[in-house]
Parts: sequence; C-alpha cells; structure tokens
Amino acid sequence: MNKDKLNWILTDFDNINRRDWYEILKLRQSIFVLEQFCPYEDLDEKDLTSFHYYAKTDRVWAYLRIIMPDTNDISSIGRIISHADARGKGIGAELISSALKILHQKAPESICRIGAQCYLERFYNKFGFKKIKSLYLEDGIPHYKMDLDWQFFKEKFPTT
Repeated sequence: MNKDKLNWILTDFDNINRRDWYEILKLRQSIFVLEQFCPYEDLDEKDLTSFHYYAKTDRVWAYLRIIMPDTNDISSIGRIISHADARGKGIGAELISSALKILHQKAPESICRIGAQCYLERFYNKFGFKKIKSLYLEDGIPHYKMDLDWQFFKEKFPTT
C-alpha cells in the first residue's frame, strides 16, 4: 500500500459506492467483532444519516463516519478503523485530522464528542480530545467519553 496513492472519499449514505460499502462493513466486522472479540450489532440508524469518509486504492484501508450535530449541538466521529496492513503508517492520524477539519467546516460551533476505547486515550489526546467521563464499559470494552478542544485542534492542525 502506497500512502501517497490513497484516494480520500467523503460521501453520504445514499451516494456511497456499493462495493466500497461492502468492503467497509467487512472491515468493520473484521476489526470490531472478530479482532476485538466483541459480538455487537454494528449496523445502526446513524449510518443512514452520517457522512462516510475513507481512504482507498484497490481496497478500503481506513474508514470513519462523521455524525452531524444533534439537537444538543453534539457531533461525533466514530467507527474509526484501519486495515491491519495500514496501521503504524500514519493513515489513522491523517484520517482523523482530515475528518475533523471537514466536521469543523460543516459544523464549526458543535461539540465533538467521541466514545474512545481507553487504550487509545493518548492517541486521541494528540488531536485535542480530553476525557469528560470516567471509564465505562461499552459492549464489554473499557471506554472514555472525550470532547474535542477545537482551539487546540485548530492550532495543531491548521487548515490551509
């Protein structure tokens, strides 16, 4: 996989390529259900109203969904994954920083809140996410609720 040849795609559910969607679902299942031993219902109504952002060449290498603000003005990014062969190459960080820039353009006043697996806390801190809730279990996996400090993010990841 050549990081420089990645095609970054942002789309809504109604316009996502069917083959890409199949690959995304297969990758989500592979990581969340099989790799993390977490049988849970991955598909939910949020997929229908989210933006889907992913990197691909001949296959999908990384993916997340962007959830626009709800009635409380809380937005999110979620279902963040990268293929095992893409890990450690900076693709995950590029995926998140690019998605947050997109989210900020679309909903600059929203609060961005994520449910982060605890072992990834320091990774998300690099983008400006801070814990707002103590440890809780989601599908048997320890998580933290984290909010993004938009000012920190904009200083560290300026838009050009």
